[in-house]
Amino acid sequence: MKVVIYLLLLYFGIILTSCSATSTHPLHSSASINDTIHDPHSYSNLKTIKTVHLDLELDVNFQNKTIYGVARHEMKNNNASEAIFDMRNLLIQKVTTGKIGNEKEADFTIGKFDIDSILGQPLTVKVNAKTTQVNIYYQTTKGSEALDWLDTLSTSSKTKPFLYTQGQAILTRTWIPLQDSPSNRFTYNAKVKVPKDLLALMSATNPKEKNTSGIYEFEMDQPIPSYLISLAVGDISYHPYTPTCGVYAEKELLDTCVYEFEELPKMISAASSLYGNYQWKQYDLLVLPYSFPFGGMENPRLTFVNPTILAGDRSLVSVIAHELAHSWSGNLLTNSTWDDFWLNEGFTVYFEQRIMEVLYGKEVADILAQIEFQELQAELKEILKGKHPEDTKLHLNLKNRNPDDGMTSVAYVKGAFFLKTLEVKVGREKLDQFLKEYFTKNMYKSVSSFSFVNELESMLLAPNKLSFDYDEWIYEKGLPSNCLIINSPRLRFMESFANRFIEGEDIFAPKISYEWLKLKNTRKKKRVEIREFFEKEEYIVQEWQTFIRSLSQKNITIPQLQYLDSVLNFSTSNNAEIVSEWFVLNINCRNKVIRPDIEKFIAKVGRRKYLMPIYEALVKNPEDKVWAKKVFDKSKAYYHAVSRNSIAELFND
Repeated sequence: MKVVIYLLLLYFGIILTSCSATSTHPLHSSASINDTIHDPHSYSNLKTIKTVHLDLELDVNFQNKTIYGVARHEMKNNNASEAIFDMRNLLIQKVTTGKIGNEKEADFTIGKFDIDSILGQPLTVKVNAKTTQVNIYYQTTKGSEALDWLDTLSTSSKTKPFLYTQGQAILTRTWIPLQDSPSNRFTYNAKVKVPKDLLALMSATNPKEKNTSGIYEFEMDQPIPSYLISLAVGDISYHPYTPTCGVYAEKELLDTCVYEFEELPKMISAASSLYGNYQWKQYDLLVLPYSFPFGGMENPRLTFVNPTILAGDRSLVSVIAHELAHSWSGNLLTNSTWDDFWLNEGFTVYFEQRIMEVLYGKEVADILAQIEFQELQAELKEILKGKHPEDTKLHLNLKNRNPDDGMTSVAYVKGAFFLKTLEVKVGREKLDQFLKEYFTKNMYKSVSSFSFVNELESMLLAPNKLSFDYDEWIYEKGLPSNCLIINSPRLRFMESFANRFIEGEDIFAPKISYEWLKLKNTRKKKRVEIREFFEKEEYIVQEWQTFIRSLSQKNITIPQLQYLDSVLNFSTSNNAEIVSEWFVLNINCRNKVIRPDIEKFIAKVGRRKYLMPIYEALVKNPEDKVWAKKVFDKSKAYYHAVSRNSIAELFND
């Protein structure tokens, strides 16, 4: 078997030898090897030797559900005797040093795999002080958790398969052997061979249509961290909005996508007006199949999007605003380790809300912020009474833990409210100036909480003779006493609306009033009956979320739930935000009649944000848990590993 694999790799290498490892990359040429810090989630010895450019040669085999690859690392060497790479569930065929045409086999060892470890294994390659090129020949396995291989029935076309990757936080090492730390940034090229009837895309320069060879070349000439390398392969079409932005999707979804994201150019313009020009040359969206575990992923130049945001009325486009904002916070400058994930996400949520304010007004932006703050408050309560109450800090200590444990609303929303509270303290104009300078100064760098605080002091607080207790926000548990509070009148109305319903008022009955109208060309008046009807469409998604959440705090009965559903059709809503909230409420109220709708939803949708609350509600009751386990067993092969593993823990599966 190994001989066959080696021959395949040799053949593949012959086909793809045009990948160059000799180019120069000015964006990283001045980077110091001492810029890196220790990352507890990587084995790599970055202070001694680190990748500055990566050339990938990839053969995507759908029949075997395997990628056969060569990862050619151009490295900056500080007198190293070994180069250490991260890998997990990969098969390594051989390792060489030297450029194409002058390769020499190198000695390497693969460290012991600890089944309980989330890090995988260190791949240690013997080098010398002059080594600047390391080439790793490998193949992926069924354990490569970044890869989601979808059969034809799991796609929109029902005729062609689909593959996509999801690398954040430390899953890129499951499909590429590399130094998998956000503290290191590098450029990359790739040459990818796929079936001729499919299109390949990456977080790089991309084709707009299929070619006849099935071989596609990619270039990312701006340095990025490893978790932002992405690949998607499928029967994909493209629609441009402008020469520099557009949307990819399976052709069955394309028209829907084109309408839903039509305001994308306006979003880019709004974002650029706030914190400086967009730096990544192209901004495209790729709408993936429903199994994708997140709402979006900010891969540079090609944001991955979950089709659950296709509500049909553009009501969930804040997800796009969020991923676009990552083009500055997260992509342009990155958290140096996953302990400071808030530097990626807190800044992005704040930026997202600012984009939404420019496009849709402050009232809508405040509603979005208040909804997210409610979710933060609920999660803080759970974390504080759990095993790791220290996880309510912004700066975390995730050593010996999965960095996904830090991907909570603390990083996202507490981080955003840190900036919103700071804005009130220093003024929006001064904060905007600071953030714009901060992004520009740290372009293509990785940052820590410590370095951010230094810049906050030197660039904003000290020059303006201001003070702000950032230590309480960053290094202490819970919410500081000075946290900004947002109280939307529209959400207060929906809370009262829910209360009136619980108390027995038929809030959907037509309201009748009368008005005297003066008749034209006469002194007489006519009494006119006016009927006001409640219309579901009068309220935005977040208002309905508030309505449902308010009901959950009351002793609502199953007949009341059924009546609401007959009027509002929540169970069959196209809006995943609404329907997921509705399902959780019904589960908690033991309304089993709704089970078929729940099963249909969780069998189709792979997004963890929606799946986890539903499954968490189901496992609380023994009878519901038995039913939920049967549904999960039927659906789990369809879920991406990120969602599947999270849900499996609920069943101890």
